[in-house]
Amino acid sequence: MNVVPFTRPIISQAKRAAIDTEEGESKLEMSRTAAVVMLVISTALVAICAELLVDAIPHMAENSDVSQAFIGLIILPIVGNAAEHVTAVTVATKNKMDLAIGVAVGSSIQIALFVTPLVVLLGWILGREMTLFFNIFETISLFVTAFVINFLILDGRSNYLEGALLIASYVIIAVAAFFYPDSAAQSELGGSIGTEVYRRFVTG
Repeated sequence: MNVVPFTRPIISQAKRAAIDTEEGESKLEMSRTAAVVMLVISTALVAICAELLVDAIPHMAENSDVSQAFIGLIILPIVGNAAEHVTAVTVATKNKMDLAIGVAVGSSIQIALFVTPLVVLLGWILGREMTLFFNIFETISLFVTAFVINFLILDGRSNYLEGALLIASYVIIAVAAFFYPDSAAQSELGGSIGTEVYRRFVTG
């Protein structure tokens, strides 16, 4: 009787490393209690950082040439949505563009349709004068952004040229926001122009 020796199947090193990685990832699980505690701690830390950041914005706007429009449109979204940016880039590198677009566009929709009206309602409850009034620059920026995004993702495809167009649009809005005057400067500019037009009209 011939005994056939037991032979292990030959597995390449790359496949073995992938199997070990999957086994290691499957073992790394967080309990529900730990996840909730981590979420509460992270939310509290984010709230503290946001409070410190908001308190520092007026001082920064007064002692620098950076306008409030640039701070609100460029600096705060980059800092506040850093985690979402990392998530979108990570899933995009894994060739999951639908998920990357969902993360990026979904965040903007959430801010525009949920967070902003909720903040205005909370402002009314707390006695703060807050409205949904946007100046002409903010309105045009919002309209152009929504139009460009809708036009580019309508066909469900993307390429490097469309990505370059999006980056160029973002840079244009950022430059315009950097040189956009604040409310006080707008009032002074409008008042001086209006006075000059009135003087010329009266004097003929």
